[in-house]
Parts: sequence; C-alpha cells; structure tokens
Amino acid sequence: MAARVTAERAMERALSMACKGDGRTFPNPSVGAVLFRGDRFLGGAHSSPAGGPHAEILAMRRASQRHGEKSLRGASLAVTLEPCSHQGRTGPCADAVIAAGIRRVFIGQRDPNPHVSGRGIRRLRRAGLEVEVGTLAEACADQHRGFFSAMRRGRPWVALKLAATLDGRIATASGESRWITSPESRARVHRLRDRHDAVVVGSGTARADDPALSIRRADGQVLRWPVRVVIDGALALSPRAALFRDDAAARTLCLTRRGHSKRRRALRESAGARVIEVPARAGHIDLGRALERLAAEGLTSIWVEGGGGLAAALLQRGLVDELHWFAAPSLLGADARPAIGELGLSRLVDRVRLDVREVRRCGPDLYVHARIGTSPDPKGRRR
Repeated sequence: MAARVTAERAMERALSMACKGDGRTFPNPSVGAVLFRGDRFLGGAHSSPAGGPHAEILAMRRASQRHGEKSLRGASLAVTLEPCSHQGRTGPCADAVIAAGIRRVFIGQRDPNPHVSGRGIRRLRRAGLEVEVGTLAEACADQHRGFFSAMRRGRPWVALKLAATLDGRIATASGESRWITSPESRARVHRLRDRHDAVVVGSGTARADDPALSIRRADGQVLRWPVRVVIDGALALSPRAALFRDDAAARTLCLTRRGHSKRRRALRESAGARVIEVPARAGHIDLGRALERLAAEGLTSIWVEGGGGLAAALLQRGLVDELHWFAAPSLLGADARPAIGELGLSRLVDRVRLDVREVRRCGPDLYVHARIGTSPDPKGRRR
C-alpha cells in the first residue's frame, strides 16, 4: 500500500517545481504548487512568465485534465508562497482555490507584497479552508530570496561569480584570461546563470572579453537570453560590443552616470540598449542606487560576472549576498590581475566572512558556494 502524501513531501515537490521557473517569471516570484490527496499527487506547476497563470491555477488545471474536476474537491494544496488575493494581470488565486473546493492549504511563506501579505490567508480561512503556514518555511524563503529582497530591501538578490586561479588571479598581467577554468566549470556557470533574471558585468570586463552573456549549452547553442546589464559610468563601451549586437530579442540595460550628451546616449540606444542614468558616488556610479534601479525594472535576482574592481566595490558596500567561486588548479603570481580589488580593510575583524554552503569538484577545478556572512565589530555594528 502506498504511503500517504505528507504536507512536507508535497512541499518538497512544489519547491522542485518552483526551481524550474527561476529567471523566467520576474518581477513575480517563481512559485511552486502541488495538489495531493491521500497517497496520490494530482498535479503540480510553477508560475508562468509575468502576465500568465500563477502556479496554483496551472496546478489545478493539470489536476483537472488528468483526474477530472471532481478530483479537486476535498484535495490539499501545497504552495511555496501565499496565494494572491488581489486583481492584477490575473485574477486572485485565493478565490480560484476556494471555488475549486480544495479543503486544506499548506503555505511555505507569507507574501511580503503589501497588496497580498496575510490577505490571501485570511480569505481562505474565512471561506472555511484549513490553512497551515510555515511548511518547510526556510526552504521556501530561500527559493523566493530574490523576490523577498526586492520587496523588503528595494534591491535584487546579488550573486557574485568569480573564476580564478588558486592564488586568486583572473588574468595575466597583460589581460589574458581565456580560459582559466575548465569546460566543466563553464558549463556549471551557464546552469547557474540560468537561475537568475539578469547577468551584470562592468565595462572593463565587457571591453576585455566582449561577452554575449547568453545562456548556452556545451555545444554553443543559445538556450535563453537573460536581461544583460553593463555598468558603464563613462558610457565608453563601443556600440558594436556583443552586448548590443548579438540578438535583437535580448534586453540590454546600460547603467551610467548622469550628464552624458544625447548623442552618446543615442548611439547606445540605436544599438539596442536602454541607457539608464544613475547618481554618482565619489566619482563612480552609486551601486546601491544602481541596484534600486534594477529592482524598479522588475529584476529580483542578478548574477554578477564583473572584474576585480566591480567585485570589490560591491563587497565594500555590503551589496553581495552570495559568492560562487571557481578555483582552477594553477598559479599566476602577484603580477597577475586579482579576482577582487582593494577592499580598504585595516582591521582583521572587518574582513568579509563567508558561510560556506557547498564545496565540490568541477572537472579539475574546485567550486565553492557561500553566502556572505555578517559579524559584529567591537562597537556592536553589523557588517
């Protein structure tokens, strides 16, 4: 006899569904929803791209197609985020869940959106449904970390990727950098890119490597174009760069300082980029304000592949949330270019601390995934 499906098992499946929509649903979160009854999973789905059906609607639709509409009556629903209760591009999911006759709803996390937070839960309970909040809450919060970051902090979740030698160098003194890491590491980079809404580089990296910033298979076939972002304070990157020319369907944002001529802006815009002016800070783009502008564009999670200067600037401002470090088993020496520029630290207590989540081999390379930790300084402030 098959084991009864528990709320935790159903939520694990909902989380697995949600991951499949990462990078494709912004500005909405990629939610996962699963319907179940007794020992059977009836149907599941993740959110559609913005404007399309939400996960709950698609899950109910699939369950009905497989088992008939009557299968929903008395069934249970596991959903990673609170069902919406307001009319947006689509109708309220809470109302659809009630109308379908679902009896129990297990919710991973409350929605931080002030238009939703708690209202969907109250609507379900007022209709007589049993509602439990907090099923696999930590895992659901992690799944929706980009959406939560945009809602609560006003900026996207920032993942910084660095590919370096074992002594922390990303290029020779002359600038040669292809390829330090292995094909296995580069393939993993593309899989990780694919989970984010946008890929960000600095103008120096864009000039040196002329990257397209697509998501590709090992054979070079382009699978998807994320939003591409270049931070170019001087607005000096050539309009003929791959970021502008590679695909007309790709969306490219160029963040720059205020005050450039209309002609310089027009050259980039005619090449297909959207130029966004950001206030300056100490002569450079204010990266905090830049991230706020990206959130205003609907981006919730970004993958940064900048050089040592951009990496250091983000770390100095406390604007990096997680690090993906690929270390090749080779050495380039002190005259080569560092993976991270100067951080200006004079005290050991101020060092950037890492909460290591994963260490594994990628071909001959070492891959380390870490969250940026926080630690108190002697005066009690948090870094």
